[in-house]
This record gives sequence, C-alpha cells and structure tokens, in this order.
Amino acid sequence: MFGFSIFLNEELTTETKQYIEKMARVGFSGIFTSLHIPEDNATQYRKRLTELGLLAKKFDLGLMVDISGEALKRAGFSFERVDQLQEIGVTGLRMDYQISNQQIAELSQKMSIALNASTITEVDLLELKMAHADFSRLEAWHNYYPRPETALDKNWYRQKNQWLKASGFTIQGFVPGDEKLRGPLYQGLPTLEEHRGMHPLAAAIDLLMDTDKVYIGDSGLSAVVMKQFSTYIKKETLLLHVESFDQQIANVLGEHVNRQDEARDVVRSAEARFKQLPTIVPLPARERLVGAVTIDNAKYLRYMGEIQVVKRQLPADEKVNVVGRVIAQDRPLIQQINAGQKYILESVENND
Repeated sequence: MFGFSIFLNEELTTETKQYIEKMARVGFSGIFTSLHIPEDNATQYRKRLTELGLLAKKFDLGLMVDISGEALKRAGFSFERVDQLQEIGVTGLRMDYQISNQQIAELSQKMSIALNASTITEVDLLELKMAHADFSRLEAWHNYYPRPETALDKNWYRQKNQWLKASGFTIQGFVPGDEKLRGPLYQGLPTLEEHRGMHPLAAAIDLLMDTDKVYIGDSGLSAVVMKQFSTYIKKETLLLHVESFDQQIANVLGEHVNRQDEARDVVRSAEARFKQLPTIVPLPARERLVGAVTIDNAKYLRYMGEIQVVKRQLPADEKVNVVGRVIAQDRPLIQQINAGQKYILESVENND
C-alpha cells in the first residue's frame, strides 16, 4: 500500500486539505505525521492533529503518528487513553526509544504500533513475545534521511528486512516527493540514498520488492506524478511521457505490455508486430540512448513494426527508427517494466 506525509508544524491550509483529498482519490491509503520535531512549537499540535485525524476518517485513510511520551503529553493525550486518539482518527503510533517493550506490547493489543526498523534487536523481539505483543499489529518503520549521503544502503536494507519479515513484522519505508520538499535542507526524504532525487513512483516500486508499505516522505507530489501513481495503483500500469522526434511517434503511443520473455537491452511491446501498420519508411539512423522509443522499419523485414523502449545504450541501426525518447524524469520507470508489465507511452504534449 501507499501513503503520504503531512506535517503539523503549520496550519492545515485549504491547499493541504485539497491535497489530502486528491491523494485519497488517487488511491493512497495512509497518512504519516509527527508529534516530536524539536524546532516546532507543540502548542497547536492537539488542534492540528484533531483536524488531521478527522480528515483521515472522512477520506478513509489510516493515520500513523510518530510520537514520544513527552510530546504526547504536551499535546494533551496519553498512552493510558489511546481511545481518545482513536476517536479523532489516529490508527497507529510510531514509538521512539524511550518507550518500553512492555508498554509497546500492551498498546499493540489496541492499535497498530510501529517500531524503528533500524534499531529492533533479538532482545526486543524476545521481550515483545514474552509480553504477549500482538504481532499482527506490529510494524517496522524505517526512517527517512533529510541529509544527503546519510540514507540507507540498499543491501543493508534488504538484509534487515529479511530478518524483520521472518520475525513477523509488517515493513515500511519512505521515498522522496517531487514537490514541497521538506526543509530546512529540501533534499528529499528517502529511506535509501540511491532514491534521493529519483522519480517517486520508480523509487516506490523498487521498495515494494521487500517492503509492505511505502510512504512519500516529503509533503507533496506534482499533478503529473500523482497521475502516474493513480495509473499504477488502479490499473497496475506504468505511465511514461515521451518527447517526439518524428511524426511516426503516432505508431507507438498508447497502451503496451512487455513481453514475458524479458529482454536484457530493451522493453519489447508484446502486441506491436501484430498490428496492421502501413510500411514503416526508414528514417536517418541515430544512436539509441537510454529511454529511446523505437519502431523497426521495413528494412527489418518481418520485424517491421516492432516497438521498443531502450534500457541500455545501443548503437544506431538503419533498420530501427528512433521516433522519440522517454523524458529524463520518467526514465527510472523503464527499469521497473518487468516481464508482463503493462505500460503506456504518452506524448509529453498530452501531459497535463
């Protein structure tokens, strides 16, 4: 599932409320927020959390709140009365290191509880089991990392997740947004360093290989990326925007499915060669860069009409017409087009 972040260091503006509604319509199902950011003033937190919780309930969204015991008290709530949090729409709490495993186990009997995925140990696991924690409600949430070069290594992340999964945890990670990046650094909020600056959907699909829940760390997604998430969530289809080089682009735009026998160098449209097409006249040969969109011309004989998206740089070929190229922002999505994956090639002029 996919979720997104809303921060409480400022009032919930009309724009923010509209964003929440849009994300719910797109198909996102959870909100993450925090109650313990040191530089923020907590006096307004109860009001803002209550307002956010009611919005979450209105749009049927889960609401996970990152808290410490002290911050919860300052906001006017307590662990002894989590029913008050549930009443305003809070569905889960992400705990910090000051909260005991005994208390975590007790709270897990009432609501979803998230722990810091990076710091969970074998001792924690044993103590939680001895305290009769409800592991169906326990989640392991990774951090996001605002400072460049400090986010996690992918190999370490995968290894940690293998152990967490075997231990019974639901696993969560963050990917960056592409609008309204979080200050003061404005460098994105990814869990993995290699995702910093990457297309949010490409990063999210990469995490889904071994992650159950993926949240946007930053406060915003552009309308274009929101549409791409919607297409993926609702239709299991990747939407790629293509810059046109030639009018022959009309032959390649639209819906495609990658062949089941996945090629190393290119994405091959499974149905392209079976379409009735006019003779594809050869164009001047040009180098096939990553993201190039091609159609085989008449010189390729029975392969005429084959449509490909290039995954790794290839030389020019007089039998292959390069008619467009996937825009730079969307190119990371090409690597997520695996065997049988549906995708759409859409002209960048239609990008609204």
